[in-house]
This record gives sequence, C-alpha cells and structure tokens, in this order.
Amino acid sequence: MNWQEEDLKYIWHPCSQMKDYEELPPIVIERASGINLYDVDGNCYKDVISSWWCNLLGHCNPRINSAVKNQIDKLEHVIFANFTHKTAITLCQKLIEVLPEGLCKFNFADNGSASVEMAMKMSFQYHQQTGNVQKKRFMALSDAYHGETIGALSVGACDLYSEIYKPILMDVIRVQGPDCFRCPYGLTRDNCSCECFEKAEKTFEQYGNETCAMLVEPLLQGSAGMKVYPSLYLKKLRGLCDKYDVHLIADEIATGYGRTGKMFAFEHAGVSPDIMCLSKGLTGGYMPMSICVTTQKIYDAFYDDYIKGKAFLHSHTYAGNPLACSAAIEVLNILKDEQIIPKAVEKSKYFNNIINDKFLPLKNVGEVRHIGLINAIEIVKDKGTKQPFDSRLRLGYQIYKKALKRGVLLRPLGDVIYFNPPLVIQKEDMDFVTDVAKECMTEVLNSL
Repeated sequence: MNWQEEDLKYIWHPCSQMKDYEELPPIVIERASGINLYDVDGNCYKDVISSWWCNLLGHCNPRINSAVKNQIDKLEHVIFANFTHKTAITLCQKLIEVLPEGLCKFNFADNGSASVEMAMKMSFQYHQQTGNVQKKRFMALSDAYHGETIGALSVGACDLYSEIYKPILMDVIRVQGPDCFRCPYGLTRDNCSCECFEKAEKTFEQYGNETCAMLVEPLLQGSAGMKVYPSLYLKKLRGLCDKYDVHLIADEIATGYGRTGKMFAFEHAGVSPDIMCLSKGLTGGYMPMSICVTTQKIYDAFYDDYIKGKAFLHSHTYAGNPLACSAAIEVLNILKDEQIIPKAVEKSKYFNNIINDKFLPLKNVGEVRHIGLINAIEIVKDKGTKQPFDSRLRLGYQIYKKALKRGVLLRPLGDVIYFNPPLVIQKEDMDFVTDVAKECMTEVLNSL
C-alpha cells in the first residue's frame, strides 16, 4: 500500500498549504525512540522541534509508557463532573509542589487553546461577579500567539494565523511588546532596564479600568519567531496589573516544564500570575491535556449557592482524563528523579556555544537568541540594517526541505530556524543537527 497516497486521499493536515504536499508528500512515521523518528522506509529524522514543542522526555519513554499501560487497565475515562479519580488528585498534589506561589485550584481541559479560552472566561466572570462590571476587554502583547480558537486568536497577534478572521475576532487592546533584536531604544536584552515597558504603562493608563486580564507568553514569544525578552518585563507587568486590578494570565503552554531553564518561565521573574495555562510538556507530549490553574481568591468568587448563578459552567468531555493524568504524573516523577532540568541547563551552555560558533559568522544571520535549550537563528537580508528577506522566497521552508533529506526535522517560523529539542537531547545529536542545519542554510543562501 502507498501510505502517502492514502494519506492525501483523506487527511487535511494542520497548519499546511496542502498544495505543498504535491512536491513534499507527508512522511509516514512508523515508530520513534528518544529524539528519533523512523518512517516506513526506515529513514531516521532527528526531532529537534519536539513534535510542536510538546515532547519533553523523548519519544516512547519507557517510564511514561509503563504508567499509561498500567492506567488503561484500571480506568480509561470517567465524567469529571461530580466524579473524580485518584490519578487527577495525585497530579494536582504533585503540581502544587512546583507551581509558583498562590496557584492552587485546577480546572482541566484537553488542549492549550481551550485552557486560554477558559482563563479568559474565568477572568471576565470573576470581575462581573465582584462588582467590576466595566471590565470587559483583554490586553495582549504585539506578536502574541495564544492558540487557534476564536478567543485565543483574538488575543493573538500573528497575522499569519488571524488576518482572515479579523472581522469575527474580539476587540483586544494591544500592548506594543519588547523587540530585543530590533530594539527602538538601541539597547540589548542584556543591558536594558526594559525601557520599552513605557508602552505598557501608557496602555494601562488608558485602558486599565476596562480590562479584565493581560495575557502574556512569559519570556518567550514562540510563534513570533522565538523572541526572547528579559524577566524584568514580567516583574514590571505584575506590578502594573496589581495597580489596575487586572488579572495576569501566564500562557506557559510552550514555556513551562523546563523549556526556559526553570520549571516555569515566571520563576525567572520571582513573581506569580493570577492564572496559568499549562499543556504541551504537561504530559510529555503523550496525551492531549491542559490545565488552567488559578488562585483561591479567584475560585472563591464562583463559590455560592447554585441558584445564585455564579458557577463556572465551562466543561470539556475529556477533562481530567485518567490516561493523560497518569502520563503527567510520571513526567513530574522523571523530572525530579532524574534531575532533568538541571542537566538540561548544563547541556544548554554547550548547545548555545556551538550554535553561536557555527551560525553567527554567516553573513545572513542577524541574531542567535536562546533561552534554556531553545535556540533561534534569524536570517536577514542585510546584517547591518536587519532588513528581512522577502517572505515570498520562503527561505526557511527551503532549508526545512533540505534538512529533511539529511535526517533532521526543522520546522521554521518564517525565516527563523530554531531548535527546541526534548530535554534529554545528547551532545552528539546537538553536533549533528547543527551541522546539518548550517549546511542546508548555507546551500539555500548561496543559491540566491
């Protein structure tokens, strides 16, 4: 059977122009181990984007496999309204030990976008039930990405995903966020005092009274091109939200679970959000699950007699799924038992050093930015002016295609080539994938 033909007969792939598949048919993966994916023809691909940033501890991790196998013979799923199970309770007990201070109430969903929607609705309803009925809008940063549902797209600001839908999106207040590569103040993320924060101050001064919540991807705006900004910005944002009684919602879907070198990105700033959204690494990339975690104060605003109409009537069929919870528990066990995050921090130094050495000298590399094991290489037409190439050239996509032929899975963000590997990646794989990426990048750029 020709599996590629059968795929194209039925499947509409996510985030894809299917016409591209005429030239580059879908790669049919049969098995995986560690950071390696193996297709039906036996070809190996190094998964250094963690299969959309979710695979945390390698594919087919034996300990997570065992946890899910053990769970499936006990309980596969149960309605989570008025029913519960030990696996979900245990997961919450373990998360409390590692979450930022004050986050203590857990509401389960099944994907990252859903948890963002949940957080937004929770914040809005809280203000409606506590006398702040004028608070009906949301704020978010420029270049933000928070998911693909209508509410999540509304607070996002990546036109690639949202432009066509703007007529049906919510009217969100946009804060001009930090752009450390093209800093308008002529500073760098290592020597600034977040002078750009004045933009947020002015926006809050104008709109803070009518704002429910400010959503933020802490320290790393992923889909914007892995844009990294200082932790001081988060600390200042916490103070500003407190001043105007605005909830601070942390979208830690992509930044949580050690991706930035700490369990959660907010730890770098030493402050806590009011609501935190978790997904991706939560189950190690095994099962669809997300959690919206909030404070006792927010929870209490919903606690009353049913007839008062204050309950949070938001639900997902697979909320609290036992199989996903079992995977999530084992992820936390592995992180602790094997000291995964401290080891990843040590490996990140080596990874960043070799990437700097290999890519920074190239004439079309404008910047290498990194946080934790995440490294991003921005390709520019002119290194001095930081002028980008014409997006119609699709340089990142050309590099991606060449890398696939050499056994490396890179899925660029425009002309930003990035590495966001499982935390268990080894140095020999770092050497290999960076060599391949450099060769492919050089070939594409030299062909212009």
